[in-house]
Amino acid sequence: METTQAKSEYERERGKPMPSKLHSVAQTNLLIQLSTYRPRLQSLSELTLRLNGRELTPDVSIYADLEIDFTRDETHVTEPPLLCIEIASPTQGIQGLVDKARFMMEHGVESCWIVQPPIRTITVFTPDMESTTYSSGTVSDPATEIEVDLDDVFSIG
Repeated sequence: METTQAKSEYERERGKPMPSKLHSVAQTNLLIQLSTYRPRLQSLSELTLRLNGRELTPDVSIYADLEIDFTRDETHVTEPPLLCIEIASPTQGIQGLVDKARFMMEHGVESCWIVQPPIRTITVFTPDMESTTYSSGTVSDPATEIEVDLDDVFSIG
């Protein structure tokens, strides 16, 4: 028998699962590692994408040659990023994240990562939905040539 958990106000307002402490630590650590790729690549947190009429907000979106004009802001971006990173929250199922990755890649994203903090893994998907799951060592992304150390993603120090 399946039990359903009532959605929090955060989840109802934003239409996405509530992040957790592990989610936050992994996201912060990823952004720190990804900052080493600036200015070639720009990592943006919680940017809402509008792809084929659907709005999605990956945890991290990575763009090349992103132009920023601080006199004009955007609440939705229609240009697909090179890479989207989704970090699993405790209430999310893996199939929903895989489906989201597939949709984003069908609409121009070149690579998607699914980060699962409780089991300390990162799965890298390519547009053909081939995947490589890393549980140790260095995560390598073929689309962006980004490399991150898995121990650093899941560290607290």
